[in-house]
Amino acid sequence: LKSNPSNNEEKEAQTQLTKSDELQRLHSQALSAYQQEDYEAAISLLDEILAVCVWDAELRELRAECYIKEGEPSKAISDLKAAAKLKNDNTEAFYKISRIYYQLGDHELSLSEVRECLKLDQDHKQCFSLYKQVKKLNKQIESAEELIREGRYEDAISKYDSVMKTEPEVPVYSTRAKERICHCLSKNQQATEAIKLCTEVLQLEPSNVNALKDRAEAYLLEDMYEE
Repeated sequence: LKSNPSNNEEKEAQTQLTKSDELQRLHSQALSAYQQEDYEAAISLLDEILAVCVWDAELRELRAECYIKEGEPSKAISDLKAAAKLKNDNTEAFYKISRIYYQLGDHELSLSEVRECLKLDQDHKQCFSLYKQVKKLNKQIESAEELIREGRYEDAISKYDSVMKTEPEVPVYSTRAKERICHCLSKNQQATEAIKLCTEVLQLEPSNVNALKDRAEAYLLEDMYEE
């Protein structure tokens, strides 16, 4: 405006300045809500700002943190993926995406994302530590599934026992391992053990289709047709 004053442009400039002031006020409120652990309010405010400041990586990372706290991992991943593209060498975003996938039980996607982090910085301590863990777990699960395809059920059971030892902290891996061990026991005609283990899985996940099918197969072996 100072270099080229005109009525039209002055009106536009005033509008943009007003909008800018409003966005800064919303930003302060969002940070305050985040610090007070009112993540729902923070998300709502960040939604308003990001509707205008679409390319702001840091705001997306902040909203992702709020989504994580609110138990909405898929929305967090969406924001973090955008932040990884918007900011060069964003190792932190790739690390967080990998961790979320890992917690959700998607070890393959977790491995893929943590590799992206290490491509940017091969000495990244957190990413390297996570990479070693996910790679080991991924290899054990792949190996166990290969054994199942070959009909080597005893070996597969042993391999899935190792999976539970490798990752005792994240429940989804123990549940999946038990589900697959139940499948092996059922295929191996060990009906009593299969029924016991499948029941354990179904107490955690009542609508787990695989466990229901494998327990049904085990009941057939025991002539328990009603069950």
